[in-house]
Amino acid sequence: MSAPPAPARPRPGRHGTRRRRRALPRVLAVLAAAGAATVIGAGPAAACGGLVGENGTIELVRTTTLAAYHDGVERYVTSFQFTGEGEEVGSIVPLPDVPTAVERGGDWTLQRLQEEVAPPAPTAAAATEAADSGAEVILQTEIDALDITVLKGGADEVGRWAVDHGYLLTPDAPEVLRFYAERSPVFMAARFDASRAAELGQQAGDGTPIMVTIPTDRPWVPLRILGLGLDGDTEVEADVFLLTDRRPQLLAGGDGLTLDRSEPAGDGLLADLRSDVGMGWVPEDMWFTHLPLQVEAGDLDYDLAVSTDDAVAPAVADAGISARTAVPVTGDDGATPWWPIAVGALAAGAVAAGLGVVRAMTATPRPVPPPAGPGGHP
Repeated sequence: MSAPPAPARPRPGRHGTRRRRRALPRVLAVLAAAGAATVIGAGPAAACGGLVGENGTIELVRTTTLAAYHDGVERYVTSFQFTGEGEEVGSIVPLPDVPTAVERGGDWTLQRLQEEVAPPAPTAAAATEAADSGAEVILQTEIDALDITVLKGGADEVGRWAVDHGYLLTPDAPEVLRFYAERSPVFMAARFDASRAAELGQQAGDGTPIMVTIPTDRPWVPLRILGLGLDGDTEVEADVFLLTDRRPQLLAGGDGLTLDRSEPAGDGLLADLRSDVGMGWVPEDMWFTHLPLQVEAGDLDYDLAVSTDDAVAPAVADAGISARTAVPVTGDDGATPWWPIAVGALAAGAVAAGLGVVRAMTATPRPVPPPAGPGGHP
């Protein structure tokens, strides 16, 4: 089957003003989701806005990602799109586990997914060596004008590596890196080389798709990283796409994420995706989920936890939250899964236990009578 022509890119008008566009994944958070688009069977998304190379004004204005989870393997597809002037710019992305491959993604897979939820209107017509930062470099590769480095280490080690390699960390970067390192010590750093892009004939605004293959049993979609380096009242907009073997159970930690579509993926969509470069692994049947995200950066303090096992609830820890703040993401189809009740009970139990401890610490002790003397008298 020959590949269909690449669909037109989504119209930019939806993202509004310049202020709102900056909220889109700015430097990558390859695990997560983007204004991008994130597709996953559990876990990616997205972009680290605020890790920028030296001596340049290039900025990552759009990151589109897809995470598909099939037979225990997450394939994370994202695209970097830069604009501006300067020599280099980069981003860092949290990953749920160590990838086995990082390669160029399909030519138009991400555009096809965007078209699925927002059809276009008809028209008439080279890797660097690791510094002594303590972070372990486990994979390096070049994809077009991108230098990709996969790192393993704690938040401090990865942060030092980034600084040693010319990334400018925003003030909130240490906190955000710790937020992710507590769950997974694996990060992907992507650096855009403007001089190499010029040699390749790439223009400002051109996107470079990459696909990360990650064997994991705990996929999750990074959302919090989309707000890295942004003012608290800056609006973050993203499209999170999930492709999973069966209908997923979803757990987040606040307002802003809504379930727009949850249905078996159409044969036409899967056939189109399968026919793209490097996408032959797409199976005959998958579940398609679309979750728009619209929230102020100051309120984006959670990720998206996913479970594709009907008997296993999404892990609260994978959303980066406590059971008390967990918010199940469900639709209006009348189905009532059991696990939100369990999560609520867990949160209520934690609160009750806490109150019990407080009462025990603050209760006035009862007087203890003196021991009885001879004859039963004190």
